Amino acid sequence: MSVHDDLTSVHRALDDLLRSVTRLEQQIGGGLEIRRVRTDAEHLRESLGLLREAAQGPSPAQRRPLVTISDTPYDISLWTDSDDEGLGARDRHAP
Repeated sequence: MSVHDDLTSVHRALDDLLRSVTRLEQQIGGGLEIRRVRTDAEHLRESLGLLREAAQGPSPAQRRPLVTISDTPYDISLWTDSDDEGLGARDRHAP
């Protein structure tokens, strides 16, 4: 099965689960336990929706363009007025 087929199968199973929870709620009433089961099933449905979106991949508008970083070294004069952070100054030694 493909990912799309698996997601569709899970979606159908969740629909069946929610229908069963509704029937069960009508039979035993709307206590705390059944509300928790309903809430959990609804959270599963939301999570499945997020999973479906993630499986489809980012839309073209969400894709970031690749940025090429040159391998040429930076000009050393850019760093003459700074210390090596965390290492102290070049002319001093750690205790």
